[in-house]
Order: sequence, then C-alpha cells, then structure tokens
Amino acid sequence: MAIKPIRLFGDPVLRTPAEPVVDFDKELRKLVKDLTDTMMDAPGAGLAAPQIGVGLRVFTYYVDEQLGHLVNPELTLGDEVDEEGEEGCLSFPGLSFPTPRRIRAVAKGFDMHGEPVTLEGTDLMARCFQHETDHLDGILFIDRMDPAQRKLAMKAVREAEWSGLPAPQVKFSPHATQGKAL
Repeated sequence: MAIKPIRLFGDPVLRTPAEPVVDFDKELRKLVKDLTDTMMDAPGAGLAAPQIGVGLRVFTYYVDEQLGHLVNPELTLGDEVDEEGEEGCLSFPGLSFPTPRRIRAVAKGFDMHGEPVTLEGTDLMARCFQHETDHLDGILFIDRMDPAQRKLAMKAVREAEWSGLPAPQVKFSPHATQGKAL
C-alpha cells in the first residue's frame, strides 16, 4: 500500500488549479494507485491528486461500492440542485456541512491507460464528481456554500484540532507540469 499524507485546508496546493495529464505512463498508474490506497485508508468517497500534493487532473472515487478514477475530467451538470446535501472533505477532517450541488452529473475523461471514459452519476455520485473536479480547479467545497454557512464552516475550521498544523514537506511530481506540481 502507498498511503500518502492528505493536504489540509490552508495548504496552497489545494487552491492551485491542476495541470492536464499528458503522459499516460507508469507514473500515472502509480499516482492512481496511491490515490486509491490513500482514499480507501482514510476512508473517503473521493480523493483528488492535489490533496496528496500532486498538481495533475486526476481523481479517484468510491461511492455505492463503485471504485474508480478519472483523468482530465470534464463535467456536464443537470439543472436540479440539492440545496441541503451534507458534504465533507478529507482536507477538512471530521467536518461536514450542507453544500449545494447539482443532483445529476456526467463526467467525461480518460482512464489511466488513456482510454476514453464516460461516467454518469446522481445524488452522492454526482456530488463526488463535482467535489473532486472542483479540487482540480483549486475550488473547495466551502466556496460553494452561501455566506452564512461559509462563516459557520470557517469557525469550525478555526476550532478544529488540525487547524494551523504545518503542511507536509512539498514533493515534486515526476510529470512534466512546468513546475506546478507541488
């Protein structure tokens, strides 16, 4: 198993948009395995590469006993919104808050071998696709909350025992990402 430290809120890598994957190679397959192992160990419903300090557009998911990953995802969202769905994040351990998300999402991208993939999800799966793709864009779930809920969330973050801990040592990805992989 290759369990990696999960970056916590406040780490700049979580606010940095990830670069598209261009090399579908052994290193990418190792990254997907590291993400999967780390997500399952946490445990979590999803984990994006920036959450383990790698600035590439890759995420893994485990929802409704479906385990998978997506590289370079693009989303198409349905119109209906779930305003009250609870959402948490491995980068905000132990905290969850109502976060509005679309009820339906179609995610298109690639698998770790470069084969095209189309995934369709509703409810929790759609929420996961949106949450993890947001991570790849440098957006956190607290950014999706209304101002009053965000204020409550930030208070909880400041009071969390992990708040203010130093970020883990930065390691650079072996992928060619113009120095943006942290």
